[in-house]
Amino acid sequence: MHVHGIGVSALKGGRHRSRSHVLLGPDGPVGDRVFAVVDLEAGQVIRTVEHPSLVTCDARWDDGVLSVEIDGQRIEAVPRMSGRRLALEYWGRAAAMEVVDGPWAQEFSRLLGRAVVLARCSVVGAVVYGDSVTLSTTGSLGRLADEAGIIVDERRFRSTFTIDTGDAAAHAEDSWAGRELDLGGARLLVGHGIPRCAVIDLEPDTGARGTSLLKTLAGYRLNAGEIEFGVYARVIRPGTVSLGDRASLRPLSGPGRSPT
Repeated sequence: MHVHGIGVSALKGGRHRSRSHVLLGPDGPVGDRVFAVVDLEAGQVIRTVEHPSLVTCDARWDDGVLSVEIDGQRIEAVPRMSGRRLALEYWGRAAAMEVVDGPWAQEFSRLLGRAVVLARCSVVGAVVYGDSVTLSTTGSLGRLADEAGIIVDERRFRSTFTIDTGDAAAHAEDSWAGRELDLGGARLLVGHGIPRCAVIDLEPDTGARGTSLLKTLAGYRLNAGEIEFGVYARVIRPGTVSLGDRASLRPLSGPGRSPT
């Protein structure tokens, strides 16, 4: 197996950007989901499933400069921290953030049709639904494409890593739960499956709806009310991962278990 694709987004819900490599820190991919759009009145982080136009926003966070393309206009500046700290809840977890001063809030408000601000996460992974690393596989993507009868853009699943599993059966990653996975210079502990929502039916560049992939998945992946695709993972050894790097499960050990 090897790393087929890498993707991150500096902006929560923004366009998922392909990368040639990424540094995994102790808490996840460095530079991933650093910023989020927040409705202060509602006390909520804006969710893509409710505001699909967010996926059109291409954010880049390099050397302290935040550059975001919003509705075709690129806005670039050094974020200024306002000192206004927020204590929000994101999917049942506390999310500490700080409002960012700069030119972005006005443009995001215009795009979304509601008053919003841009905030920076004070803690890595604050606006992540589950674990900070997500994995999908070429085998699973191929199965979905066959079932749906269309080409499936892997960016729809916004995975940190897409693993080429060769001729292995679709959804082989389901069996990785509790296993350690070496990726390039990093090591992950693989977790449980990822529940999916209607975001996978949004076109990755335009946010337009137009597929029924979630419905198709439900036809063969519905389990206890959840439609799962891919798996979560957390970092247990930080390091850099690049396209083409080998992906290998570490041997099992212990009574009654044999290495693989």
